[in-house]
Order: sequence, then structure tokens, then C-alpha cells
Amino acid sequence: MTLKTQQHGGARAGAGRKINSGKFKEDTKVMRIPSSLVDRVKSTLELYKSQLKSDVQVQIPAYDASSVLLPIFTSRVQAGFPSPADDHLEDTLDLNKHLIQHQEATFFVRAQGDSMLGAGIHQGDILIVDKALVAKSGRIVIAVIDGEFTVKRLHKHKGVITLKAENPEFKDILIKEGSELIVWGVVTSVIHQYL
Repeated sequence: MTLKTQQHGGARAGAGRKINSGKFKEDTKVMRIPSSLVDRVKSTLELYKSQLKSDVQVQIPAYDASSVLLPIFTSRVQAGFPSPADDHLEDTLDLNKHLIQHQEATFFVRAQGDSMLGAGIHQGDILIVDKALVAKSGRIVIAVIDGEFTVKRLHKHKGVITLKAENPEFKDILIKEGSELIVWGVVTSVIHQYL
């Protein structure tokens, strides 16, 4: 009696998805998440996917409930010489409470490029973005225009929407008929490091 082996099925050299060829351009992992977080995770993944060709980079969303308390002093900082007698500790400061109004609707992005220098947004700055706020004219927003992310100042006038740069070297973006504009959120704070 002769035992025959099948010549099909099983792993084949070169078969399967190529490394880093999916939507996210990196390895992915299957996870279980609580039902209450499904919409937030989907939104964050869409944001991450869309920013791959944009002038912002998605950072870790601000959903961690733990607080970092830092000391805050009663004396104001003056441009002159500080007085050693004024260094009395007043309280602690929780930056999450100070900078984040709607925790479940807030995320961070890292700015790329120089189009918003006039608004104090530099290359590499971290922007705190709130999706719960209304995107009114004059506010700085994170927007998706025809699938690409950008950070600009929103301007609405007589039905015309423009995303304005804060640097004269960059052109404003006029939203034309047929263009797809999605405002992801309003920039509420900028974290800029001087070192």
C-alpha cells in the first residue's frame, strides 16, 4: 500500500498579504475592546489612516483617566528677577483638567510644516483637538479636504468657506463646489517645546 501526500493547501512561498501593505502601512493586531469604546476607536483609526499623507500626525488619544498633578505656585512669573520669598506652593495643577474640556472627544496631533507659524504652531508642536466643539469661523481646525488632513484657520463668509494659512508663504485653501470637507475638530491648545 502506498501513502500519497496532497500537493495543495498549506503555506506556500510568497502567498498571503505582504508585510506592511495594509491600510495602516504597518503590522496590525486583532483586539477585543469594550463596546462603549468602539466609536472612539473607529474614529481614531480613521483619523490615523487619513493622516498618512497629511501635514499632521495623530498622537495617542487623551482618554487616560489618570491625572498627573504638578505643583503650582501663588506668585506670578515676572520678566525681572524672581523673589525667593514668593515661592509658596498654592496647590497642584492637573493638566488634563486644565487643557481638556471633553475628554472622550479629545485627541492629539503633531503639526508638520510651517503654514500656521503666525498662529504660534510650529513644526513638531502637539495640538490638542476637541471634536465636541463647534467649528466656528475664526477657529483653528483640523480638516480633511478630499482625503488629506490639514490644520488651518476656518473662515466662513457669505457661504464661502476658506481654510486660511497663518504664513504668507502658503496659499489659503478655497473650498470649491464638489470638494469634500470634513472638520475633525477644533484646536484648543498648542504644546510647544523650547528646548
